Amino acid sequence: MVSSHASPSPGPAGPVGPGGPDGKGSRPNAAFRQLRGALSPAEFAAAVRRAAREIGEQVSCDARYIGRVESGEIRCPNYAYERVFRHMFPGREPEDMGFVPREVVRGRGARGRDPDGRPTGSRTANRTANRTEQPRESDVLRRAFMTGGTVAAVAAASLGAAVPAAPAPRGPRRAGEAEAAAVEQAVRRIRLLDDRHGGDGLYRRSTRPLRIAYELLDADTRRRSVAERLQSGAGELALSVGWLAHDSGRFADARSHYAEALATARVAGDAALEAHAFCNAAFLARDAGRPREAVRAAQAAQGAAKGLASPRLMSLLALREAGGWAGLGDRAACEAALLRARTLFGRGPGDADPEWMSFFGEAELEGLEAQCRSALGDWARAAEHARRAVALQDPHFARNTALFTAQLAGDLARGGAPDEAAAAGERALDLLAEVRSTRIRTMLAATARLLGRHGGEQPVAGFLERHAAERKAGG
Repeated sequence: MVSSHASPSPGPAGPVGPGGPDGKGSRPNAAFRQLRGALSPAEFAAAVRRAAREIGEQVSCDARYIGRVESGEIRCPNYAYERVFRHMFPGREPEDMGFVPREVVRGRGARGRDPDGRPTGSRTANRTANRTEQPRESDVLRRAFMTGGTVAAVAAASLGAAVPAAPAPRGPRRAGEAEAAAVEQAVRRIRLLDDRHGGDGLYRRSTRPLRIAYELLDADTRRRSVAERLQSGAGELALSVGWLAHDSGRFADARSHYAEALATARVAGDAALEAHAFCNAAFLARDAGRPREAVRAAQAAQGAAKGLASPRLMSLLALREAGGWAGLGDRAACEAALLRARTLFGRGPGDADPEWMSFFGEAELEGLEAQCRSALGDWARAAEHARRAVALQDPHFARNTALFTAQLAGDLARGGAPDEAAAAGERALDLLAEVRSTRIRTMLAATARLLGRHGGEQPVAGFLERHAAERKAGG
């Protein structure tokens, strides 16, 4: 949290409008400057990074970013920064910090007005709509998403807590800000739980909020901004649920959910959602042994993402393409895609980076290259990249730490280093005490088979005995 000596006075300095007096250009964000208090931009940026770590977020905040916000160049933070700022300044909305509504920045707020003549996205309109567009079923929906469907019940599935699910709500006649926010919150919390615990045990409980989200698409909405949020939220939720199915080895279910999200993106004309859907489809195709489909899906994702101004997204999509080329054994095409991915990654994070990409840092870059090198049979180079991925991984992403540790174990086993492979396998088993992922367990089972001929030697014997015992126990 920000230092006490930097705490501002309670009253905000007022929100910043879309631009200067003529509506063009940028206008200094006095409210955010007040929040910085006596800290220098660099000191405040460090406080932002600390706050991000407290809530498991990943932001690359520096003095330049703070300057861009205060100058008005950044009119609305991305979702990751918004969560960090809310954590630092509890009770303040983004508008209280001098930002403009997200739908205005994206151009959606300028498309029309609500039935009362107010611009969509204005705070007054939103507050009035919240009073008039929340029938009784809104409370039921919030309980379904935030307790029964995504937080307590999903955590119950992964952590063993006994929390009853909320009663199934009837289809609402009308949907407003509360319902859109509930869908968005469901997406964030499912992703948070997945990062920490993996997909096994979460998938079945997550399908119910997904069903409710798609029911909401048939509800009456008075404002276009709400309808668009519901469409985007339902599509992102379908991708999150599909990923849980993917990680738990339910490939057919994952494919169905990804297709559902892609259809939603196409209907809504949402390029960001379409790119995300194709990205996940490429990953699934690679894991399912369809490398050519993986290449095509990754290329389609890059086509959809061209106008999104996010080099980091394009970097990830290039890595998805590289994975497909590696599966096809096309070394030259894989190398070219990997080089493109690293070049794009080197351009750094940006405000247009999608919220769902919070996992994509240097560790993920190294880990995905390790997977490509492994598919090409370059065991030594694969192990080198996997080792870097483990060392660089943020502890919040426990599932990915376990994944890359299992990757390292497999690469070492294939590369003729059985003792090191067994040690890495033991570390992966330690991590699986908190992570449930069929995908990772399948990787460790393959490593155990490879090390079987060294079973009379230590430390290989210890790993094999422990792995066999945990498999027998159903771990």
